[in-house]
Order: sequence, then structure tokens, then C-alpha cells
Amino acid sequence: MGRKSLKEARRSEIVKVFYRVAKKEGLENVSIAKIAKVMDINPSLIMHYFRTKEDLVSSLIDFLLDRWLKIFDRNALEKPASKEALMEMINALFSKKWNVLFDDKVSYSCYALIFRNKKIRMRYKSVLDSLHHTLAAFIEKCRKENILQTEDPVFASRIIFALVDGAYYYLSLEDDKDQYRLRLEQYKQRAISVLNLC
Repeated sequence: MGRKSLKEARRSEIVKVFYRVAKKEGLENVSIAKIAKVMDINPSLIMHYFRTKEDLVSSLIDFLLDRWLKIFDRNALEKPASKEALMEMINALFSKKWNVLFDDKVSYSCYALIFRNKKIRMRYKSVLDSLHHTLAAFIEKCRKENILQTEDPVFASRIIFALVDGAYYYLSLEDDKDQYRLRLEQYKQRAISVLNLC
């Protein structure tokens, strides 16, 4: 048991360094040799834990997707239905917290792999479906308590996430911080209007 946890700890450490190097140099420019240099270890040690760079990229994607799941409180669905709790979820999606969970450059490079690798595509879909389900289930909970008048909580959740994804995609091009904040707030207000809050 101790040996397995040591192996997992070492793998996790390598993935985190890989992420740091990818943030600095771009995913496509990272090599096992560069990671080993940063860690001050022999590249063969990385190869002991990850047979190929593709295995390492796959673990990096798992790392990023696990971070995505942290946007909502793990106990979000156990909270009583309230406008405040729902707004907390929406605020989390349109916040610095969401945007700093992962580096856009690395995230978009990893996301592009869904078009070439079915396994990676299914992992992204699973995580995004989980986030959508969490929000939709809480919207439904609020609808039953007459907190909002949304007819289709699943569709409302999909629209909100489409706004989130589009917002961060376009905002990644914005250098003016004031404009960034203004537009993010505008996108958030549009998401709130989808909910038809009472």
C-alpha cells in the first residue's frame, strides 16, 4: 500500500512540473528531458513512471480536469435551495477562481486533443457533463422551491456553460483589465437572465 502511494505521489509531482513547464514554454515544446532538468533527475526516472509523452499528457489532462471539478463545492447539491446558493454557483463560474484553476494556453492545447483522441474526448465530456449535471440539478431544486421560473433546468445549465466557455475564450484575447472585468460581468448577467429568477 505504501509503495503505491509513493508511486502516485511521484507521478503527481512529475505531472505538476510538466504543467509548470508547459505554462512557460507551451505544451508542444515540452520534452521529458526538459521536465527532468527542472526536477534535477534523470529522464529515465520519468520514463519509469510514464512510458511515453502521450501517457504524461494523458495524466496532465486528468490533472486539469480534476481542477475543473473544484469550481463547485463538493457538497453543492446538499445545500438547501436558495437564491444565494445558486448565485454563489454562478459567481464561481464567472470569477477569477474559475479562470485561475488552469492556464488557458495549456488548457486549450489539451482541449485540442479531443479532436484526435477519442479517450481524451470522453474524459472531457465526462467532466463537463458532471459540472452541467451539478448546476442543472441545483437549478431544478430551486425551480421546485419557486425561486426561479426556468422551464428546462438542463437546457439552462447548457446555455450558462456555453456562455462561460465562450466568455473565457474571447476574454483570453482581452488585454485591458477594465474591459475584461466589464465583459465578464456582462456575460454573467446574461447567464443570470437565463434563470428567470423570481
